[in-house]
Amino acid sequence: MEPWVWITFGAALAQTLRFTLQKHLSTGRLSAAGATFARFVYAAPLAALIALGYGQFSAQPIPVIPSTFWAYALMGGISQILATICVVLLFQHRNFAVGITFKKTEVILSVLMGLLILGEGVSWLGFGAILLGLVGVLLLSDPPGGQGRWLRRISNRAAGLGLASGVFFGISGVGYRGASLALESGDAFLRAVVTLAFVTALQTLLLGAWLVWRESGQVRAVFAAWRVAGLVGLTSLVGSICWFTAFTLQTVGYVNAVGQVELIFSLAVGALVFREKITARELAGIGILTASIVALVLVA
Repeated sequence: MEPWVWITFGAALAQTLRFTLQKHLSTGRLSAAGATFARFVYAAPLAALIALGYGQFSAQPIPVIPSTFWAYALMGGISQILATICVVLLFQHRNFAVGITFKKTEVILSVLMGLLILGEGVSWLGFGAILLGLVGVLLLSDPPGGQGRWLRRISNRAAGLGLASGVFFGISGVGYRGASLALESGDAFLRAVVTLAFVTALQTLLLGAWLVWRESGQVRAVFAAWRVAGLVGLTSLVGSICWFTAFTLQTVGYVNAVGQVELIFSLAVGALVFREKITARELAGIGILTASIVALVLVA
């Protein structure tokens, strides 16, 4: 397999571990925004050190940052903040594996975002795979034991949060690929870590300022929970380096499609760590959504 595939596997594993830690933090210790801030504030300085260190080690100068880079980086950074908050809030409504599956609608949505923003289109067969994924999303949107009209049952807050996270993650992936490709020098890894360093610093400043304004106690709580929050930052850094490198090497749709291996990881975590059970309908939804992604990979 090509290197970007293995890199994506590493990203998916690190991201599963991060969401596990963030779910732990969000259950009474931190708010959704606080748990999201933890991933940026601890990762930002490490990302800067890695970018500078790798540049020195590989004898490559830090790339000149063009104006187009900032537009893509800002789009990706803000979208990722909103997406992560949506996922952390989602964990309060549904179990871990289903929450991750909702989040993975980004795979379908990132194809559409890539078409609109970067001009990366799909075939009619690819569009059919996207529609198949919609069926899986609708199955996952119906709460267990739901009663009443079907449309009302799927129009719930969990479904909205899941789909919103997919939209925002889709936008962020396209933004990060655009930012990395805007850099005109450096190998793929240098461009990826430089992009990561600037984006995480920007995210730390933006979300930190918002917390000071609206949830001032959360900043202190993030540093008080440094043992777990620090691990969130570390797993976030590892995952982000892998994602950014993969996005630099391959289109967002392909990378996110391979990232569906995260579903398998999340099912294992949900069963072994959180002792959660998945209903037959939810398994069907996961299966259909996964099948749509596999089909998308084959025809894209």
